[in-house]
Amino acid sequence: MSVGGVCPAMEVVETVLGIANASEEIAARIAAELVTRDPRIILLGNRIFYNEPETDSIELAEGEFVVLDLETTGAKAPPCKITEIGAYKVKKGRIVGEFHSLVNPETPIPEFITSLTGISDEMVAGAPRFRDLSIELLDFVGESVLVAHNASFDLGFLDYEIRLTHGEVRLGNPSICTVQLSRRLLQDIPNHKLRTVAEHFGIELVNHHRAGEDALATAKIFINLLEELQGRGIKDLGGLRSFIKNTKYVRPKRVAA
Repeated sequence: MSVGGVCPAMEVVETVLGIANASEEIAARIAAELVTRDPRIILLGNRIFYNEPETDSIELAEGEFVVLDLETTGAKAPPCKITEIGAYKVKKGRIVGEFHSLVNPETPIPEFITSLTGISDEMVAGAPRFRDLSIELLDFVGESVLVAHNASFDLGFLDYEIRLTHGEVRLGNPSICTVQLSRRLLQDIPNHKLRTVAEHFGIELVNHHRAGEDALATAKIFINLLEELQGRGIKDLGGLRSFIKNTKYVRPKRVAA
């Protein structure tokens, strides 16, 4: 279902839960339980309506963005967990808020990760667990547009931890990936790693692979990318999405040694 879409409860129950041949009454009862977990879904009779808020009209110059970065115990959730969260709130081209915390992952941090990030088991032993800070983090995020460098990684971990803490709850915020955006806007740089994009804009990146420092660098990069978008006449989130979708990414050619 798309925004404003509608689907019979029987079809949703069969597709989502694999329950075939349920009667309309049973399907409606099962669907009623499903929709209580997500305010974007409405059950009327035996039909389910999807009513996700329209976000394309969010203005880039006036909207509120939360730029975040996570450090983790590994590359995939599950089984890996978050060890550090850094986030900066951006509005009207300025950083207006900050959230930072080490996180006790309640599992040992591999030596390779410690050598990469500098975060050790001893450092996180007294840090809050994700469930202890989740409400404060979600309050900080609010209804902001989420921004990250390789957003699928960070938001995937965040959704996993939120589900562990709050059941079926997940983030419904729109998101922007600065890797995807920089690939379309900055096609002449050699790659789109965080350090490379930061250097392109003259942004200092200290303590790389620490969440607070990487989130700050990403926030500054994002502010510069917003200026690039405005220079191209792109003024809202819908225009940004269309730009990413319709602009071909040309991979930089390797220069022979």
